Amino acid sequence: MVGIGVVGIGFMGMIHYLAAQKLGRGRVVALCSRDTKKLAGDWTGIQGNFGPRGTQMDLSGLATYTDVAGLLDDPKVDLVDLCVPNDEHAQLAIRALEAGKHVLVEKPIALTTADADAMVAAARANGRLLMVAHVLPFFPEFAFAAEAVQSGRYGALRAAHFSRVISKPDWSAGMADADRSGGPAIDLHIHDTHYIGLVCGVPRAVHSRGVVERNAVVHLTTQYLYDDANLAVSAVSGALSQAGRPFTHGFEIYLDRATLAFEFATLGGEGHVATPLSVILPDGSVERPALGSGDPIDAFAAELGLAVDGVATGAEPPRLSGELARRALMLCHAEIESVRSGTAVAIS
Repeated sequence: MVGIGVVGIGFMGMIHYLAAQKLGRGRVVALCSRDTKKLAGDWTGIQGNFGPRGTQMDLSGLATYTDVAGLLDDPKVDLVDLCVPNDEHAQLAIRALEAGKHVLVEKPIALTTADADAMVAAARANGRLLMVAHVLPFFPEFAFAAEAVQSGRYGALRAAHFSRVISKPDWSAGMADADRSGGPAIDLHIHDTHYIGLVCGVPRAVHSRGVVERNAVVHLTTQYLYDDANLAVSAVSGALSQAGRPFTHGFEIYLDRATLAFEFATLGGEGHVATPLSVILPDGSVERPALGSGDPIDAFAAELGLAVDGVATGAEPPRLSGELARRALMLCHAEIESVRSGTAVAIS
């Protein structure tokens, strides 16, 4: 049984804790928070943009720490699950790796590529796994599309467009603080750059246009430039939507023998599937694949379960790869540079 220590009990820490209750090979054995009320089980003040609100929790049997040093010294903790603000990812991940723990860190891997490099190097130097929790590939529609492209069952990838737009993230002070979160061009858009890297490959350059507010890029559209000039991949992502449509994401993926389409939005306070996952075929027919659970907690459970399997086997799961997450961060920074310069930016 893999022992998990969750560091940070905010919204994402709560989601990871709930997801861990569904695991077979791993369980939470320790929690760390500076908030003693949360360590006593009072999670009633926690709320996010999906999933349940926090409640009073029974944490009996778990070790609790107000200082991360205590959790890192706990021999029952095999995997440190970092659910802390983005600007704390690098220093805490490196501390955990140097303490001999495997690490799962919430996305983004870090805020700077230099920090991401240091994290990858620390994992290698200490012989431990650095895994980054990009949950998008674990949602059933995105999991289906990734498998369809990678398997080649509908032929080669020709083009793809991805969208992810939210309203101003005023539900979270941390998200709204661009200095701590990286702003929408990193904290939000990195979902897309990671998925594009996983499914389409990392491009050689990007060309972006965007909207800048208070010196932060809050909305952008990007063309991803590949060596194959006949591969056309684009994305739109940002935080300009009005409050009545606080979240939308989706894709259209064009393959030789099928078009894959999906769009979901929260509209007027209700979840709205504008386009259910559809496989559109050359003969004009449309297939609606059977999907697994659409519960977001199940997606996080699948993600956390893969991290646990990685610890148990010693093999890094490709979907949680620290190197892929590092490249996703590089893409975000290149797109920000492209918005500011008005020119295409090469990916080194």
